[in-house]
Amino acid sequence: MELTGLFFYVVSLLIAGGIYAILCLALNIQWGMGGLFNAGIAGFFAVGAYSSAIVTAASTHKHLGGFELPIPFGLAAAAMIAGLAGWAVARICVRLKSDYLAMASIGIAEILRLVIVNEDWLTNGSLGISRIPRPFGDLVQGRAGDFVFLCVVWSIVAIVYVIAQRLYQSPWGRVLRAIRDNEHSAKAVGKDVEKFRQQTFIIGAAIMGVAGALSAHYFKFLSPTATEPLLVTFLVWVMLMAGGSGNNRGAILGAIVIWFIWSATEILTSSLPPEWITRSSYIRMLLVGLLLQFVLQRFRAGLLPEKPPKIHYD
Repeated sequence: MELTGLFFYVVSLLIAGGIYAILCLALNIQWGMGGLFNAGIAGFFAVGAYSSAIVTAASTHKHLGGFELPIPFGLAAAAMIAGLAGWAVARICVRLKSDYLAMASIGIAEILRLVIVNEDWLTNGSLGISRIPRPFGDLVQGRAGDFVFLCVVWSIVAIVYVIAQRLYQSPWGRVLRAIRDNEHSAKAVGKDVEKFRQQTFIIGAAIMGVAGALSAHYFKFLSPTATEPLLVTFLVWVMLMAGGSGNNRGAILGAIVIWFIWSATEILTSSLPPEWITRSSYIRMLLVGLLLQFVLQRFRAGLLPEKPPKIHYD
């Protein structure tokens, strides 16, 4: 029984790690490839989560939706609506420099969070949305359902990874990295810098929406606490920096390693005295921050740094 419990605990860690891997791949497209500092990851994650929940949840009078559509429609809706939100943000903010873009994206994410909390007709407010279905939930129940969901999540991780790799190796990706490294030179050779950045931001936002949708289907319940910036924005940035910005494999590795460490710190802080347990989230942030400092001291570009492109001479 202990081995079975440990196995399914690891399964739950890998499910969450897979969802974070999708977020890291999305952020790697925006930051690692395009140099766009998105500090509003939680906002696009939330848009995707609520979009899929509304589209696929059972009928109810408590909030908008209850359309009971198949889960693939929910994932598609999450990507489209989060991408549309990314387009709106990009139209306003993408021409800003990195520090101003970070502040603007934080503000927009907070606006989205307040909409989720206060618009009861849309999201049921702080009470959240329940009865969100899981893939193959009618066929597989209990712990076996977790294993099936693990396969679904990592299948989507593989698809997103292939897309991200194709983008990185394509002429579009090479232009994007040229803009990241030297914007003025890219402009000098006639590249539409703003257009490329908009495209990058939209693609990343859409993938973040898919990650949010998977999170909603995993827990089968969604409330504003599931989209806290600490658990989404902060951790994802730590994962990408530790894994290796600009490297898609590094993004996945960073997500798995940091999530396992974050889960281990939860076990560690649960043994603290009662007066410290209430501060456990801040202690865990401190521990993860110290770990990131250690990793970056030893591996300046992350565990799997971006490899410079090979130059072929004729």
